[in-house]
Parts: sequence; structure tokens; C-alpha cells
Amino acid sequence: MLTLLPAVDVRDGKAVRLRQGESGSETDYGSPLEAARTWLRSGAEWIHLVDLDAAFGTGDNRAELRSIVSELGDRVHIEMSGGVRDDDSLQAALDAGASRVNIGTAALENPEWTAKVIGRYGDRVAIGLDVRGHTLAARGWTREGGDLFETMKALDDVGCSRYVVTDVTRDGMMQGPNIDLLREVAERSEAKITASGGISTLDDLRAIAELNDLGVDSAILGKSLYAGAFTLEQALEAVGV
Repeated sequence: MLTLLPAVDVRDGKAVRLRQGESGSETDYGSPLEAARTWLRSGAEWIHLVDLDAAFGTGDNRAELRSIVSELGDRVHIEMSGGVRDDDSLQAALDAGASRVNIGTAALENPEWTAKVIGRYGDRVAIGLDVRGHTLAARGWTREGGDLFETMKALDDVGCSRYVVTDVTRDGMMQGPNIDLLREVAERSEAKITASGGISTLDDLRAIAELNDLGVDSAILGKSLYAGAFTLEQALEAVGV
């Protein structure tokens, strides 16, 4: 079974979607809280909540994210992402009620701290691997962050239990997921894999679901839902939920 996580990306207090993760490419979709309510009503068991301002270093939306978790967190699991790079930002996300926190840039820039929090929080921490080819992207996808598989090896060695794998070139582009990349990552690690980026059709979801036996057990849905390519209800039905 494939767990689906509809995304709510927040910038300047609004729900937005980006193209290839680029700042300035936002499409505004209104209230983040209303978006999250919509996904809950449509059957979501998880929501992927992203603070884009924190990721880009242009401020934060902690108050907005906290209000979403406060209202909905007892009915849906929430994975929080964006700008989690130190004890304070991680603790703020956990204190807000996040079921899981996604760490991206810090895993590349501060591996000692990352190893410590993986050891302390276990599967409440996921590591975001944002990739162009086999090169990682950091700081809101604005800098290169090293080799994908070298980084994975180091993270596997300290017990990482989940990777969120995004092909940056496909994110928000509606061109299909990078199935080869997902398979390659899954075959090299015992960790669970969340697929992200490029999903545009129900067949894309079915293709990801075929990697379930390798450990790809979930997928984040963004532009496909907001653009109306399919509904969350249709997506859940397609993967047998």
C-alpha cells in the first residue's frame, strides 16, 4: 500500500506551489489552513506541510503551521519540512505536534547534528534528499550539496529510517516522477522511501506503488492536486487505499 501525503507549501502566509523549487515561481492557492482542511476531508491520513520561507531563509511561517497542526493534528498525521537546521527549529516543529520532521540542508551541512537527532528521535525524523542527477541540492535548492550515494551511505550508517527523495528538475513540472532514481535509491538502502516531485497522473502513482517491495511506501502530492489533474479521492483509490 502507498501512503499519500498531499502537500501544503506555505510562503508569506499563503499556500503556494513552485516550479522546480525556484523562489519567485509561486502560484498562490490561498489559505494554507483551508488547503489542509480540504485534504483531510478528502481522506488524507498524512499532510506534508512545508515552510518555504524558512527553507529559503526569508523568514518563517511558524505561527501559520502551528495553527494548522493545532486544529488538525489530532485527526491527521503531519510531516513538517522547511528550514529545520538546529535544535530550536526541530524542537519547534515537534512541539507544534508534528508526527514527523523532514530535515534537508542540515543533513548535508551539519552531519554530526543530524546523526545526533536521528539517534534521539528515530523514525520521527526523515531526511530530504533533493536531487539533480546524482547531485544533492541544498539551501532551498540554491546550492549543490554533494554526491547522493555518498551522503546516503553516511546517513544509513547512523540509522536513518526514511528518505524523502525529490528530483528537483521535475518538481512542479507535471512531467512524471523519476522512477529510475527512486528504484536506485531504494535498492541501495534499507530505509523507507517517500517519493516526491513530478507526479502528474494516476498511472504515475501506480508506477511508484510497484516499488513498494523495495521500500518505497509513500508519495507526496503537490501540483497534480492543486492543478486538478486528479482528486485525492481518485489517487487513494488508484493505490488501493
